[in-house]
Amino acid sequence: MAIGSHHVQKCAESGGGQFQSLSSERRLTMSVSGSAPRFDLRRLLNPSSVAIAGASPDPKSIGGAVLGNVQASGFDGALTLVSPRRDEINGRPCVKSLRDIPEGTDAVILNIPHAAIRQALEDCAARKVGGAVVFASGFGETGEAGRAEQEAISALCRENGLALIGPNCLGFINYADGFSATFEGQSFDTMSAKGARRVAVIAQSGATATSVRDAFRARGLSISHMITTGNEAVLHAADFVSYVIEEGVAAVALYIEQIRDPQAFLAAARRAREKGVPIIMLHPGRSARAREAAQSHTGALTGDYAMMKTAVEKEAVVLVETMDELLDATVILQRFPKSPFGDAAIVTNSGAIRGLSLDMIEDVGLPLATPSAATLELFKSLVPAGMEIDLPLDLGTAGYSNAGVYTDTAAALLADDNAASILYAMIGGGPHQQRAKAEALAPVMKGTDKPVVLTITGDQSALDDEFKTIVRDNEIPLFRSLDRSIRAMAAVHGFAKAREAAEGRRAAPEGLPLLKGAGAVSEYDGKAWLKKLGVPVPKGGLVSSVNDACAKASEIGYPIVIKAHGSTLMHKSDIGGVIVGVKDEAELKAAWDRLHANIAEASKTAELEGVLLEQMSKPGLEMVVGAKRDPEWGPVVLAGLGGVWIEALKAVEIMPPDITHKQAVERICAMQGASLLKAFRGQPARDVNALAEIVVLLGDAMRADPSITEVDINPVMLFADGEGAMALDALIVKGK
Repeated sequence: MAIGSHHVQKCAESGGGQFQSLSSERRLTMSVSGSAPRFDLRRLLNPSSVAIAGASPDPKSIGGAVLGNVQASGFDGALTLVSPRRDEINGRPCVKSLRDIPEGTDAVILNIPHAAIRQALEDCAARKVGGAVVFASGFGETGEAGRAEQEAISALCRENGLALIGPNCLGFINYADGFSATFEGQSFDTMSAKGARRVAVIAQSGATATSVRDAFRARGLSISHMITTGNEAVLHAADFVSYVIEEGVAAVALYIEQIRDPQAFLAAARRAREKGVPIIMLHPGRSARAREAAQSHTGALTGDYAMMKTAVEKEAVVLVETMDELLDATVILQRFPKSPFGDAAIVTNSGAIRGLSLDMIEDVGLPLATPSAATLELFKSLVPAGMEIDLPLDLGTAGYSNAGVYTDTAAALLADDNAASILYAMIGGGPHQQRAKAEALAPVMKGTDKPVVLTITGDQSALDDEFKTIVRDNEIPLFRSLDRSIRAMAAVHGFAKAREAAEGRRAAPEGLPLLKGAGAVSEYDGKAWLKKLGVPVPKGGLVSSVNDACAKASEIGYPIVIKAHGSTLMHKSDIGGVIVGVKDEAELKAAWDRLHANIAEASKTAELEGVLLEQMSKPGLEMVVGAKRDPEWGPVVLAGLGGVWIEALKAVEIMPPDITHKQAVERICAMQGASLLKAFRGQPARDVNALAEIVVLLGDAMRADPSITEVDINPVMLFADGEGAMALDALIVKGK
């Protein structure tokens, strides 16, 4: 939430005159070198002593709201008010300046104008303050001048070990320990402060944080922390994730517009995964306009969304696409953080819901469980004669007269290893029937890691109060929309799958061949390296004369391809540097002359360093396999349809470099256009295993050699199942 500096100016009661900004000369002498001290976030988030700069006796002002919230939150530590014009506020004495607050104060809340922030932080540093909250806007989100100011306060804080939340933020609330550092109106009820399971809400946007928190509380969840990070000049979302997962939270709901320190974030996500704390993240930036909006909101310069997605999902972060999905996935995962990986079971009392759910699970990729024989026998004994005995199971009228069918079906599915989660998607009925459903499910849910979710359709239609009490007391995840519940179940399925994949991660291989040189590697050298790596390449060789070419062609066998070879020739086919289908020596000699003429005509600076001859590949399906090293997120590998398909579909599957062969096969078979890999219209099924092997080999190479920045094998000719694949062209780039 952006806080206008004019609002802060008003609520500081024009007292900012004592908080003078540094002069230009003094700014230039500020050092930004040296290693940053470590921050003690506990001093800031759970302080024993606090100062408020810009406090006010007016409860309707920001300064008054901040003071009122600190007192209402139950904070019982030392509180110092700073006001250059007042001797006291509400009977509490004030000091005139931040230079007068007690040395070693844990946290300072700065409700002061933008222009006064720099000096105020200098004063905080001089008094050895642990951390500060800055509401004021006008920094990195406003342009070049604002970014320069933000960089200056960032350097100041880092040099002095001053933890800073903001600027341009709403502050935070620590419900678990009883402390508020925000002007946002709220209540400090026991639901937020207590409970065996508590959710932390962390967001760059204050408005998003409050709406997510309120939605969770309306659905019966307890909140541990609500932290708004704003522009993240010093402390980033990763810092707060690292903090809250050590505080016993059940889940973290995260809205973030830019992950400013990707490796720190991944380390925090890894720690959360190891501790069994799900992170559910909403990250705008899939579209160019969303990235522009993020930059204007908090100064966030978003990177490659696909690279980020691959990296965070590798650490089992649940990346969602809507606010509803953020809420819904968190509701389930905070209750079932150890959700096993497997297929979902759906039970309903409506034929319509049964049919709709079959469409929906296919749309979102949620696999449907196949019940065991014992479970099917139980189903048969419960449902009316003539009903289909399969999932989704339609109970028909059975549940109206006998609520025990809900208990019996749930118990059977919880005991069935073929089902990893259960969704009860129901028409609710009257109050008695609503209560019967909840009472039947509550006892069987105790002690299970398998998610059991209840959906009562009807949107905003009334629910019985006693039913809602049973649901809340027994922590039954409740939904009113079939669509939302199925999407949430799909997110939970993805979380469990990613967690299982992470636990089975392959170690980095040793002894792989290293690629020599720097910059763009020639196709010949690149393919020689790929061959050593284990990637199949065509028979061929590099020649410098037409006579050598004829001899080499006789050795490898016609038909052949001839290609111009040179360090400055990157896109040879565009300038006539590739001639295919050469069938004999006469055609080879003619092609040799034509190739040299094409290069000479296309570029006066390009120099041929030889000609590459290769055996023509047999027909197959053109694919692309590649790898890329992002400076922030690290390496990824990718595979997709090549040739005309890559232009038409623009669809590739991006995967982590330590992916297993089995996982690579699954991802390739799930990518857009994967139906072309199957047998159809006289075309054979393709050798997906061979393609997956190339993906795995490239991933290993990217992990073994950090100097490789990009690999593009296009095309990889994929042959019929069992016949392998071959890399026909390769562009490899190495850093220095």
